[in-house]
Amino acid sequence: MNIDLSEAKWFKSSYSGADKACVEVAFLSRGHVGVRDSKNPTGPALMFSQGEWDAFTAGIARG
Repeated sequence: MNIDLSEAKWFKSSYSGADKACVEVAFLSRGHVGVRDSKNPTGPALMFSQGEWDAFTAGIARG
């Protein structure tokens, strides 16, 4: 999958402190979702389809 991340709007949870390392998420074109390490913003990002992301977040919500 080759998606341009130069225009991505990355964000992290409001529960994350300003100086704490965590993951960042970006909602991308064609329904994809990117996830990256906030300590390494120029490093690699994981890419998920919308269905994969929905299944992941539903699993988290279920515990």
